[in-house]
Amino acid sequence: QVRLVESGGGLVQPGGSLRLSCAASGINFKIHTMDWYRQAAGKERELVATINSSGSSSYGDFVKGRFTISRNNPWNRVFLQMNSLKPEDTAIYYCHTTRQSISYWGQGTQVTVSS
Repeated sequence: QVRLVESGGGLVQPGGSLRLSCAASGINFKIHTMDWYRQAAGKERELVATINSSGSSSYGDFVKGRFTISRNNPWNRVFLQMNSLKPEDTAIYYCHTTRQSISYWGQGTQVTVSS
């Protein structure tokens, strides 16, 4: 059974930082591409960052160098370091992967950027 559990969200002031973590189980983690998505209220879910099994990463255009995705294979974890946060980054952030063409999602972690 695939399980993804996010943590690390919270309330932060504009310009602040947060580090999100996703713990994965039920998959051979090291071979899987892992993603972070986000969904703001009233908006569609969008891709934030992706990291493949080789450690290569890509980001949504809106990230513009502010976020960094990383992974720790022995720990079965993927991280999202978010710096220079803006109010428009407020959203629920979800961890995602696929296995045998099936998508798996975590429950999400709320990030709120507000003064």
